[in-house]
Amino acid sequence: MKFLGLRSITVKKYNHSGSSKTDNTKEYPNLLEQNFKADKPSQKWVGDITYIYTKETGWTYLAIVMDLFDLKVVGWSYGTSMTDDLVIDAFNKALTNRGLEKDGIFHSDRGSQYTSNNYETLLSTLKIRHSYSKKGYPYDNASMESFNAILKKEEVNNGVYETFEEAKMVIFEFIESWYNNKRIHSTLGYITPNQKYNNYITNLAIA
Repeated sequence: MKFLGLRSITVKKYNHSGSSKTDNTKEYPNLLEQNFKADKPSQKWVGDITYIYTKETGWTYLAIVMDLFDLKVVGWSYGTSMTDDLVIDAFNKALTNRGLEKDGIFHSDRGSQYTSNNYETLLSTLKIRHSYSKKGYPYDNASMESFNAILKKEEVNNGVYETFEEAKMVIFEFIESWYNNKRIHSTLGYITPNQKYNNYITNLAIA
């Protein structure tokens, strides 16, 4: 690499921690059980938080909600604090954009933001079942981990963001213009998330 003038991409290490009220007596069932297929939209959603560094504010946080039917990012929220407010905002945006059916599944890790009383109350009120990854086992949320890897490899790790607003604009363009609308996925039969969803709606109309 030195001979060719190449350098590896490195990511700053930081111990991220959030603040939220958590019920430590609760059980955490894995309802998804690594079944990442859905027969129709709004049956199964997954969520996660990933970290993005800017020179202006240091670490920033992106909360994502994805529908497993078409792998579309149906809701996201970006902020400077890793709190349950961030993941609740992302979830509420997903509800506005698409909606999750009653008795549907939302899957996440056991981070304090997702196990907070506020988040659990939100899901319970909507009659949505909460599914959890086993502690320290990312394979239980493989689709979300795949999106995070795509975001980092195709965008975040290829540049430096000066400000929070610059990073937010780039994230918007990546998700809404590129990932949802133009990036094909082998697991979808080499079509985009939006194409997968539109095909479903078209087939419903024909039927």
